[in-house]
Amino acid sequence: MKNVYNALVKHNLTSIKISSPIALSALQSSYPASSGSFKPDLIEPVIKPMLSFLNQTGSYLMVNAYPFFAYEANADQISLDYALFKPNSGVVDSGNGLKYYSLLDAQLDAVYAAMSAIQYDAVKMVVTETGWPSLGDSNEVGASQANAQSYNGNLVNRVLTGNGTPLRPNEPLDVFLFALFNENKKPGPTSERNYGLFYPSEQKVYDITFTTSSSGSNNQAAPPAGVSKASNAGQTWCVANGKAGEEKLQKGIDYACGEGGADCRPIQEGATCFDPDTLEAHASYAFNSYYQKQQRGTGTCDFGGAAYVVTQAPSKSLPPRSSVKLIFSW
Repeated sequence: MKNVYNALVKHNLTSIKISSPIALSALQSSYPASSGSFKPDLIEPVIKPMLSFLNQTGSYLMVNAYPFFAYEANADQISLDYALFKPNSGVVDSGNGLKYYSLLDAQLDAVYAAMSAIQYDAVKMVVTETGWPSLGDSNEVGASQANAQSYNGNLVNRVLTGNGTPLRPNEPLDVFLFALFNENKKPGPTSERNYGLFYPSEQKVYDITFTTSSSGSNNQAAPPAGVSKASNAGQTWCVANGKAGEEKLQKGIDYACGEGGADCRPIQEGATCFDPDTLEAHASYAFNSYYQKQQRGTGTCDFGGAAYVVTQAPSKSLPPRSSVKLIFSW
C-alpha cells in the first residue's frame, strides 16, 4: 500500500485513495459490538500500521462483512430475521445500551469499537463485500434462494433509506454487494459458488430492486424513513397527532421501534434526525417508518389515535447519502 501510494505521490495523483480489505476474522471479539477488538497478534504488525496509513492519507478501512457466516455458526442463538434485516424485536448491547435491529450493523460497530480501542476513531469505513448465498451444502444453515433474495433486497433498502450504524449514525453506509455473477468453477463448499445475482449464463438467480421503489433512482437523496423516492403522486405518510398526549405518543413510539420493527436509529440522540428534539417529531418519524414498512396498510397508521395519514411528505432532516454497488466475480 505504501509503495503504491508513493508511486501516486510521484505522479501527483494523491487524490486516488489506497486501502485493502480485512475480514471480520481479524477480530478477537465481536459480540456484543461494544466489546469489539482486534486479534492481539495482528495489532502491532498489521492493524496499527495500516490504520495509521489510512488516517494519514484520508483513506477508508475496507471491511468484508458476512452475517451469513455468523448465522450459520450460531443459528440456535441468532434470529434469522435479525440476520436478514426483517422486522424483529432487536438486540440491546449490554456494553453501550444501543439497540440493534440487524446483524450487519452490529458487526460493523464491532469493527468501529475495535478501532476505537486502539485510538483510531477518525478512520472511516466502507463495506467492500457483503452478501448471502442462494444455495449451499446440507450443513450450510440458512443458505437458500429465499434468504439470499431477502438479505440482498432488504440490505439495499436499508442502505438507501437508512443512515449509519447505531454507533456511528452520522456516517454514510457505503456497501459493495457480493456478487454480480455466481462463480461456477470456484472451489470449496457449494455456497462459495452461489453468491451471485446472475448465473454465468446471464440468467437471474432471483429478483431484487436497487431503489427504494420500482421507479426510484439511486442518484436521488434518501427520503424520510420508508418513503418512496418515486413521485409523490398517490403517496401517503403517517404523522403523529400532537393532541393525543405524551403517554399515547410514547406508547406508540415504543411499539413502532420495538415489536413493530421500525428503523428508529435516525432519531437516537446525536443521529441525523434527532432534531427537532420533541416527542411529536420523533413519533412522526417512528410512525411513518412503521407505516411504510407495512406497505401503508389499512389500520397501520393509528397507534391508538396517536397518528393520522397525510398526503404531503412531512418535513424532516434527511439521512446522509449512502450507496450500494455491485462486485463482479471472477
